[in-house]
Amino acid sequence: MPGPTLSDVAQAAGVSYATADRVINKRGNVAEKSIAKVQRAVAALGYVRNVAAANLSRSRVYRLAFLIPKGSNAFFNRIRDHIITAADHLSVERISVDIVEASAFAVEGLQASIADLAQQDIDGVAIVGLQSAALEEPLAALRAQGVVVIGLVSDLPQAFRSAYIGIDNIVAGRTAARMVGMAHAGRPGVIQTFAGSLDARDHVERLQGFAQVIGADFPQLTLRDAIMTKDDPAVLMAQADDLLMQHPGTTALYNVGAGNSGLIRSIAGAAGQRPFCVVHELVPHSRQALIDGHIDLVIDQRPDVEINRAFTVLRALIDERDPPPMPDLMPTIYVQDNLPADPLNDLMKAKTHD
Repeated sequence: MPGPTLSDVAQAAGVSYATADRVINKRGNVAEKSIAKVQRAVAALGYVRNVAAANLSRSRVYRLAFLIPKGSNAFFNRIRDHIITAADHLSVERISVDIVEASAFAVEGLQASIADLAQQDIDGVAIVGLQSAALEEPLAALRAQGVVVIGLVSDLPQAFRSAYIGIDNIVAGRTAARMVGMAHAGRPGVIQTFAGSLDARDHVERLQGFAQVIGADFPQLTLRDAIMTKDDPAVLMAQADDLLMQHPGTTALYNVGAGNSGLIRSIAGAAGQRPFCVVHELVPHSRQALIDGHIDLVIDQRPDVEINRAFTVLRALIDERDPPPMPDLMPTIYVQDNLPADPLNDLMKAKTHD
C-alpha cells in the first residue's frame, strides 16, 4: 500500500499543494501558522519526503569539498586519486567536487583553509582534521552557513563535525602492538615509535593503543617515547639512521604516520639484523619493502572504502537523512604473503603484451 503523498499532507493541513511543497522542501516565504499546520499533518500521516524527487525537481547539485594535506605523501596521493575517481563516477548524479589542500600538521594553515570554505558556495566538506581549539571558530562559522562537516581519516574536534569516517585508530595501534609483542616470543626487547605530530588525532590514538597493549601484555618490552617526524621522509630517515647507530639493541620499530620511504631506506642501509618493523598504509614503497623483506607488516585503512563512505554520508546529511547503517571500518593487515594484485604492475604487463 503506497504511503501518504504531498497532496494528502496539503489536504490534511488545509493548505495548498504549493504551500505544503514549500514547507516540506524548505523553500521559505511561508507563514509560521501554515508551517505548523503542515508539520502536524506530516507527523499525523507519517509522510516521508521523497528526497530524490525533490532534488530532481530543483535540479539539485551537491557541491562537495575535500580538504586534505598537500605534498607528496603517498597515502594522500592515494586518497586524492580515489576522490577523483569517485567524483567522476558520481558526476551523473549531479555531484560536483573540489579538492582543497592545506599544509600537513599546520594548524594555522588548516584554520585559514576552513575559514575560506565558509566564503564558498558548498553544501558539505570532508576534512582531514587536527585536534586544536583554534579550529573550533572557523568550523562553527562553516556550520552556521549550513555546510555539513565530517572528519576524514584524522578526526576534528567532535562537537564541531557531524560524523567521522575512518578506522578506529586505537584498535589499529593495539593491533600493531599485538603483532610486535608476538614477534618477540617472550624475549625482552626495546621498541621505538615514530609519529608525524601529536596534533593529529589518528597518530595520538595509535600511540595510545600501542602503549596500552605493550604495557598490559608484554611487560618484558621497553617502549621508548615517540620521535616526531612531521611525516617527512628525510626527517624519518635521519632519525632512524641515528637510532640504529646509537641504539643497535632496538628490536622493533613502529611508525604510526607517513614518511615510510625514509624509514625503509634507513633499514635497507643499516648493518646487522634489522628490527621487526610495522608501518601504516599499503603504497608502492611499502609494498616493495614487504617484498624485499625490509619491513614485516603493513596496516592499511582502505582509503577507497573511506572515500566512498564520505560521499554517502555527506549526501545523506545534506538531505537531512540518517546515513545508511555501515559496519565498523576494520584495517587490513598485509604481510609478504597476502599482498593484493598490484594495479600498476598489471597495467605494465598489459602494455607489454599489447
